[in-house]
Amino acid sequence: MAEIHLDPDVLSDLQEVMESEYPTLLDTFIEDSQERVAALRKAGGDAKTLGRIAHSFKGSSGNLGAVRLAQLCELLEAEAVEAASDLSALVDQIDHEFALVKPLYECRSELAREKRQR
Repeated sequence: MAEIHLDPDVLSDLQEVMESEYPTLLDTFIEDSQERVAALRKAGGDAKTLGRIAHSFKGSSGNLGAVRLAQLCELLEAEAVEAASDLSALVDQIDHEFALVKPLYECRSELAREKRQR
């Protein structure tokens, strides 16, 4: 079964609701997500901090249709509670997934801006 990285229905609904603010929403998500990935890296082995960041990142990712990213953050949040294993591999997966979806969001933001200018 193929992994779903972005839910197009969520993004379409957001675009309809947000109208001209849709590109700004996407840009804010990208910027915020970059900061969260950096914070995950900085947290290192601090399971409590990793869990807190993962919880917040899970919510924003889910709200913006980043299905796989939200799933990975949910897993990190759960694993951080146990704190029994090295969580760096999961942080790597989150970083990789964000790197994958970031250009998709950038493209959608640019297309929405162009559409708005017409």
